[in-house]
Order: sequence, then C-alpha cells, then structure tokens
Amino acid sequence: MKKHTIFAVAASAFLSLSSFGSLADMTLVEDQSSINFVSTKNQHVSEQHTFDRFSGVLDEKGKLTITIDITSVNTIIPIRNERMLKMLFDASKYTTATFTANVAPELTQLKAGELKRSTIAGEMMIAGNKAPVSFDVVLTGLKNGGVNATTAKPTIISTSAFNLDEGVSALQQIAMLSSISKTVPLSFSATFQK
Repeated sequence: MKKHTIFAVAASAFLSLSSFGSLADMTLVEDQSSINFVSTKNQHVSEQHTFDRFSGVLDEKGKLTITIDITSVNTIIPIRNERMLKMLFDASKYTTATFTANVAPELTQLKAGELKRSTIAGEMMIAGNKAPVSFDVVLTGLKNGGVNATTAKPTIISTSAFNLDEGVSALQQIAMLSSISKTVPLSFSATFQK
C-alpha cells in the first residue's frame, strides 16, 4: 500500500513539474528572427528594409509583447535611415514600437515539427499612436518546447492608422520623389525559446 502511495505522489509531482515547464515564459531569440518591411516609391520601385534590434516575451498566460528598437531601422542607405528616424518615426521622442496580443495556449505548446496556422490579433504602437493589427502566421513547434512564428503573408500597415502621413509627405518632398506609398507590407519570422 505504501509503495502505491509513494508512486502516486511521485507521479503527481512529476506531472506538476511538467505542466509548470510547459507554461514557462518564452523569450524571442533575436539572432534566429527577423522583421522586414517594404516601401514603394515612384509608384513602381519597391525596396525591402529591416529592423535589426528587437526583443519579445510570450509569458505563461499567453500574453505576447514584441518591442522593436526603432533606431535600428536599416534601409541600407544611412541618410535615408536618418530621415526616417527624424521625419517619420520621431525617434527623438519614440525610440520603440510595440506589438501586444494574447495567444491561445494551444498555439504555444506544439510538439517539435507540429504546424498550425492562425491569426494573431493585437495592438501595435508606432510613434505613440496605437491601432489594431493582425498577422496571419504559421507556427512550428521546436525542440525543447520552443515555437517559431512566421508570417504566412505580409500584413499591410497603413501609415494613416498611426498618424504617419505627414512624415511620409516630408520624406517624399526632401527626396524629390513623385510618390511614396502609404501602405507598407510587414513580415517577420520570430523564434521563441524557454
């Protein structure tokens, strides 16, 4: 009888620890992740840009927070980086952009190699302005309980939603362009590990 009791207690403790581990916070691995956006000028000329520094946490309750270092914007052209930071993002006041969302638990507890497609709906803040944003993503379970989320298709960000239209116009004028699109495709690949 005692042996059965000891076994039951041990099994219960093991399951409790396993459950705790599965609900542990996950951290975004920057060197295994990327954030990209595309700008279009003069109607037909599209160029891809990146943010090179960002961080993120997916906590045990499913709250996702991604923080982008706006000053890490990389358009390959230094003067264009400077103009974007000053005229578009107002980086002297707002050095970060954020995305927050609540993620269903079943999407964060995938087995290694398991795939799921889902829409992650949340709120993005850019230059102090907030707007709802959704991403269509493919999630892949990784070893050691991690997960990768990659956009299945780009999300179109409207500069109007974040009160950035004046900044776009200022960039267009200083660069002497006929146009700069006010819709920006945004895509990412984000790897989270415990």
